[in-house]
Amino acid sequence: MDKIEMLRQMIAESDNIVFFGGAGVSTESGIPDFRSVDGLYHQKYDYPPETILSHSFFEAYPEEFYKFHRDKLVIKGVKPNQAHIRLAELEREGKLKAVITQNIDGLHQMAGSKNVLELHGSIHRCYCAKCKKEYDEDYINTGSGVPRCGCGGVVRPDVVLYEESLDSDVLMKAINYIRNADMLIVGGTSLVVYPAAGLINYYNGDKLVLINRDATSHDSYARLVIRDKIGEVFSRV
Repeated sequence: MDKIEMLRQMIAESDNIVFFGGAGVSTESGIPDFRSVDGLYHQKYDYPPETILSHSFFEAYPEEFYKFHRDKLVIKGVKPNQAHIRLAELEREGKLKAVITQNIDGLHQMAGSKNVLELHGSIHRCYCAKCKKEYDEDYINTGSGVPRCGCGGVVRPDVVLYEESLDSDVLMKAINYIRNADMLIVGGTSLVVYPAAGLINYYNGDKLVLINRDATSHDSYARLVIRDKIGEVFSRV
């Protein structure tokens, strides 16, 4: 049986599927991966992206942070690809119970997915770091300079920066969904960024599927490993 046919059959036999995805899910929509050879970490800036996207850098150099944010994290005109679209369909069919994503681009929701757990937040929400007042995303994603609140605080994207903790409620929900899943599909992630990568260890079932262009540390634990572009895979299931 070919791998796509096997994936189709596993989906057909499951009714409590959870999808856990990373940057590779969005690269086919034109959003660069952070760690791949042509990703953000291999481009040249005055500071490494990992430094710019840290809490301490945001506090110390908000001007530089916002230059990078608007230049690299806010990508106009991107659309969901076949992976996002098929996952939304599986949710409507009652098979997929949750999408757990490390991405901050909102493409799963754009494709129609309702139950999306965003481990690292979203660039489509923002709030004042001082008084927590919420603002429309255009307040920070367009224009120039440092966006400020009426209280004087810096308005920031609702994303988890380096040195910051994941939202504990979102994390617990993700763990519960994975723990109770009868099938776990992991796609577009190298499984190296913790604590997110550790979530896979909560899966108790025997239908673990890994879809990623490169090998991961968990390949030997999976029933099915597909090394291909995730959008192309989902366009066939």
